[in-house]
Amino acid sequence: MTRLDTEVAARGLARSRARATELIRSGGVEVNGSVAVKPSLPVGPDDEVRVTGDDGDVSRAAGKLRAALDAAALPVDGRVVVDAGASTGGFTQVLLERGAAAVVAIDVGHDQLAPSIAADPRVVVVEGFNVKELSPSSYGRIAAGLDRPSLIVADLSFISLTHVLGAFDRTIADEPAARASRGDGRATEPHGAVHTPAMVLLIKPQFEVGKGNLSNGIVLDRRRAEDAVRSVLTTAADRGWLPQLLILSPVVGTHGNQEYLTVLRRAETSDPEEWATTVDEKIMGAR
Repeated sequence: MTRLDTEVAARGLARSRARATELIRSGGVEVNGSVAVKPSLPVGPDDEVRVTGDDGDVSRAAGKLRAALDAAALPVDGRVVVDAGASTGGFTQVLLERGAAAVVAIDVGHDQLAPSIAADPRVVVVEGFNVKELSPSSYGRIAAGLDRPSLIVADLSFISLTHVLGAFDRTIADEPAARASRGDGRATEPHGAVHTPAMVLLIKPQFEVGKGNLSNGIVLDRRRAEDAVRSVLTTAADRGWLPQLLILSPVVGTHGNQEYLTVLRRAETSDPEEWATTVDEKIMGAR
């Protein structure tokens, strides 16, 4: 007997075991005609396993990033991008679809990125790397030959975004980057289009509020969830980044947690009171 998530991936019904797990938990897999919701369900070679929920994305995360990019009208074409917490590659998939020149897909784990994503020549796969260690020098080692990123996207679990924003701020490009269209992440012409640096963060309150404020893995108190969002945005503001956008994720997180998406850009003001007002306005607007 084999675990259902392993069997779904082995039969080629999902691009990876991680994607299989997502499909199972969302009710997108049937075993012998009945919906199965436990990835650990034992199945044998004679069991009929059918996937009903595959939407063509390598993970549900793809829909989250699309929502943020569309809402902010944020261009990806020609950018060098860091995908922090790439996992199966949902964010990376969207970045490639939208014309990224190069994506540095970083994850602390191994063997998670969908083969179809890893095989794209624009993708630099970085495994076993903690994004807290990102800096201009470490980026230069893991992404040798590429320009510094003008966009950082992040979908992280089991760590607070407040612990990684400093690393992101250190690593992202200082000035608008010339558009790269050669497909190798290097700037082309001096007169090319430019992209101002930006970050797109998936804020997961369940990893921000502390275990003591969870009920079976879920943040039930909206005020605590909003306080978690405020903490992330305030930390970003302290480093000179303000939210251009804050929206509710259209795709709920694990166990049904409501997550948030924010697009950050460098602040045009140095007034902390104005920063605080902007943060509060964005949180109120996302309700």
